[in-house]
Amino acid sequence: MVKAVLFDLWGTLVETGVESPIKQVKMALNIRIPFHFYVVRLEKVMMMKEFSSLNEAFSAVCQEFGLRCPQWKIEELVGIWNKSWMLAKPYEEVLEVLNGLKERGIQVYLVSNTDNFSVVRTLEKFEMEKCFDKCFFSYKMGKIKSDDDFFPTILKELDLQPEDCLMVGDSILSDMNARHSGIKSILLDRRNSREFEPKIANLKELEKFL
Repeated sequence: MVKAVLFDLWGTLVETGVESPIKQVKMALNIRIPFHFYVVRLEKVMMMKEFSSLNEAFSAVCQEFGLRCPQWKIEELVGIWNKSWMLAKPYEEVLEVLNGLKERGIQVYLVSNTDNFSVVRTLEKFEMEKCFDKCFFSYKMGKIKSDDDFFPTILKELDLQPEDCLMVGDSILSDMNARHSGIKSILLDRRNSREFEPKIANLKELEKFL
């Protein structure tokens, strides 16, 4: 029996206000490396510690990729990022599913690769913090979901076994990495456009895995 469900945030529970802000940043900086290499480097530099401002965070991103970014370019990146969380909103079925799990006594956790600005503001905006028993953020943990010890660290803190849990997310690269820690992982593919098993197109389909 499933005791706990771990959810990703962006693209899983909350729809970003712009189409993939991470991809938009890549385009704005004209970074010409494969996306899967780029995203890990960006997340490691921007989402593994707290910054005093998004300007500081994106200055660190530019430095990571060996770019000299003028202030107007930093402001452009900040604008992309802010627009994303300001226009973000939960997917239609999210609150119903999260509340339903808690009513059944299933623990609900949020695990997210994220900076220390957009996630806090988004959860406050929609009063979503109360939906989770605990939140695990990369910038607080000092590690991201693609790191081998990310999910074992969470299991140890929660005193849960891998077989007690489900991981639900929209990223094969990071969210589905939970499989390597023994956690059954379900890809949320709302457009049904990727090859992966098991996968669902709507969170209401989780019922069959509980």
